[in-house]
Amino acid sequence: MLRLRKIINSVNFQHCRQVSNILKLRNNEYFQEVFPHESVSKIQSILGRSQQTLYAGFDPTSNSLHVGNLLILISLLHSQRGGHKPIALLGGATARIGDPSGRSSERVALDEEVIDYNLQHIRKQIQTVFDNHEKFFWNKRPNEQDSLPKPMILDNSEWYKNINFVEFISQIGRHFRMGQMLSRASVQSRLQGEQGMSFTEFTYQIFQAYDWVHLLKTYNCNFQIGGNDQMGNIMTGHELISRVSKSSEVFGLTLPLITNEEGDKFGKSQGKAVWLDANKTSEFAFYQFFVRLSDADAERFMKLLSLLPDNEMNDLLRNHKKLPDLREAQKSLAQDLTLLVHGEEGLEKALMISKALYSGNIQSLGELKPEEVPNLFTGASYVELYMEPGTTMLDAAMKVKCFPTEQDAYRIINAGGFYINQQKTKNPNEILSRDVHVLKNGVSLFRVGKKNYYVVRWM
Repeated sequence: MLRLRKIINSVNFQHCRQVSNILKLRNNEYFQEVFPHESVSKIQSILGRSQQTLYAGFDPTSNSLHVGNLLILISLLHSQRGGHKPIALLGGATARIGDPSGRSSERVALDEEVIDYNLQHIRKQIQTVFDNHEKFFWNKRPNEQDSLPKPMILDNSEWYKNINFVEFISQIGRHFRMGQMLSRASVQSRLQGEQGMSFTEFTYQIFQAYDWVHLLKTYNCNFQIGGNDQMGNIMTGHELISRVSKSSEVFGLTLPLITNEEGDKFGKSQGKAVWLDANKTSEFAFYQFFVRLSDADAERFMKLLSLLPDNEMNDLLRNHKKLPDLREAQKSLAQDLTLLVHGEEGLEKALMISKALYSGNIQSLGELKPEEVPNLFTGASYVELYMEPGTTMLDAAMKVKCFPTEQDAYRIINAGGFYINQQKTKNPNEILSRDVHVLKNGVSLFRVGKKNYYVVRWM
């Protein structure tokens, strides 16, 4: 706990800067594109001159956000730190349609109950990120002007439920031109594919565009932030506003997508998501994802996801290049983001399990409640067993289903590929003992190979 308190105190000291002109973030390289392209100077002037309202959208197509969404959330935090008003818009209505951007096939339609369930979870996640940021990453000052603007978390189903469909098509639909809608990259890629595009998906850009109209009228929201795959939707919103509210100017800012070294996106549709929900990606697995980043990815992710000021981040990266084996950049990012997403308790848990697994202190797992242990290992099986007298390693491994056959079990155990509580066990006939093989909380951690974990609770 002392080490954790030191980390948190350090975070509070490091993260108290703010930049009102967020286009200057990371030496003017944080945002990938602005729209309209020729408005960079005007945007810089507006952001530096007065408080603005910026929004980003989040579709509740899952019950958890992922690391790609976290980048968008952090851009809202940067905006908030610069004195601007952030809006996180939940697509309770548009989730029923499905965003075709970046997809090769149509989304499976979700039941209303599933969408409502997802909305509750995502709303809580977003609020937690804002709350943890203010608690751990922002030094509160007595001066009122230094307080953070309160974020708004809205749901677009709140305004669509009161809109008549015929009136919407007649009043809003007439402002759209088929040629422009068909030219969007997200539409073109789908039309050229085997499955094509449904009318439902085709209308998505209309509804997202109207969201911006509503936010502009209701909250004076002139800015939209999104991933670079959202540029088409941003352009459509800009065009609609130029037709229905000619006196208003609005602007779009896009961020690069979070990808690995091969360029693959860490998104849920690709099956490679790193989730913000601890039940889907444990605090430990979330922490370790960043600790294990390659040096090239560490620098790229630092520039996108770290809340450190530029000078402190650059100092850290310089030190990291001198002594890359220390992994200072990866550890800094892992600690900060785990604290931001999972709070003090989550970071403490991630540090504890990391120490248990990589520093030989497996006994610290025995301090946890048995039902908490499986959550630390993504994909771990959880089994409750009675320890009968004379139970061997082989007996237990087969009951836990660590191996498909006894022949496989003998071969892998004898070869040293089986572990109990991180200790290699090469004798399949060794008798299990509560004193030797069971932790304080009645749990044993089985492992096959490097990544296949099985949590056994002995009854």
